[in-house]
Amino acid sequence: MRDNELYFMRLELPTELSDLIRRGLLSEARELLRELIRGAEGDYRRRLEFELDRLRRWAIQYPYTEMEAYEIASKKIRDLSPEEFRDLISSGCVDHITLDGDLRIYERFLPNMMWLCPSLKDRSLEREDERRIREKEELSKRAREVIESRAYPLIFRFRAEITLRALPRGERLRVWLPVPRVSALHPEVRVISYSREPYISDEMHPQRTAYFELTSGSDDTVWIEYEAVCVPRRPMEEIPDDLRELDGEPEARHREERIPHITFSEDLKHLVSSLTEGLDALERARRIWDWVVENVRYTYVHDYALFDNISEFAFTKRRGDCGVQAILLITMLRLAGIPARWQSGWYANPVDWGMHDWAQFYLEPFGWVYADPSFGHPTEDWRKDFYFGGIEGFRLSFNSEISYPFDPPKESFRSDPVDSQVGEAEWDGGNIYYDMMDSKLHLLEVRRADIRWINHSISTRF
Repeated sequence: MRDNELYFMRLELPTELSDLIRRGLLSEARELLRELIRGAEGDYRRRLEFELDRLRRWAIQYPYTEMEAYEIASKKIRDLSPEEFRDLISSGCVDHITLDGDLRIYERFLPNMMWLCPSLKDRSLEREDERRIREKEELSKRAREVIESRAYPLIFRFRAEITLRALPRGERLRVWLPVPRVSALHPEVRVISYSREPYISDEMHPQRTAYFELTSGSDDTVWIEYEAVCVPRRPMEEIPDDLRELDGEPEARHREERIPHITFSEDLKHLVSSLTEGLDALERARRIWDWVVENVRYTYVHDYALFDNISEFAFTKRRGDCGVQAILLITMLRLAGIPARWQSGWYANPVDWGMHDWAQFYLEPFGWVYADPSFGHPTEDWRKDFYFGGIEGFRLSFNSEISYPFDPPKESFRSDPVDSQVGEAEWDGGNIYYDMMDSKLHLLEVRRADIRWINHSISTRF
């Protein structure tokens, strides 16, 4: 079995097709793709079919006309005129593309506009959400406890579910829900209950899931409930051997490219060399970390499936969400000779929780340590130093590799061929995209584990 969902992305598209897609002429590109697919075989056919599959996603990700987007923005920004909004589009503050000659605006353009043009924040008609304020306070409190060795591991109890919609009755459905991996972060994971008995992949599978089969129309919802111990860690702290063994040793793949998103371009090679020449491993890692958190701003991005090269996007555009920043960091660390790998799942602050990606890199004598660049931005004094090597223990980690096939593998193209955080589904008619499903992750309980994590082996009781 191939170990990369996007192995076929090493193959280039015909110039004529690439040009049509670049210009947003998707109707013409669709016709050409169908013609090319008829005569294609093997990996090249798979490459063309993937391109055809993702053409429909552009319209979903960029749903608004200019006027529709302006109507949304004018209710959030004081005295915003249509002319100013058009100028914001022209200046790059509003994410947009052209689809078959029509300007289309990204679905999450509004928060991005505030980040890309921060002067607009003074005219915002929205106040910061009280829950968001409490979430940040809880995070700062937890980080202080970790730094001062007062933090206990926590036990999180979650229920993940997917409901599928608008499918013909009587069809065979296949559903994958993410499940936490066993690791130094989660030394103990326990499945408690489920809607029907699933097949659960190995506890250390790089993208661990629970797999369900069901029939549409009888019960289109599947769920699984589980508990996971989450162990915090001070920056660059040596951990007990039993925890370190759970994270394993670096493999060759942790130093190599992973097509198409972890690639060693000449420009990146030059940057990494200029930052790290003559330094030891810890100093090299720190210089790369500093560059990423100081130069790559946070913004939302469209589906990862629509990117040809995530690390190159982050490097050239100097922006991206948590996963984009983590992939750039991993790429640069590997270029500097430092093993690095992916981490993703959910940020599980008890006040508020959501999907999140970060990274790990390997240094002796510490083993695998954490690095969370989007959380490490110096918006608060403690963040930059803490998230270089440390983690607060508000996490749920499903994945340790990008684009790794599920067990059992999905037959159709995945909605997210890079990451796995909310679940995937398919039927005999192909992939079931996000617009045909509802996914939820319920935090049911958080409680303290019965043992302090510092200078101890982990032996918790659920």
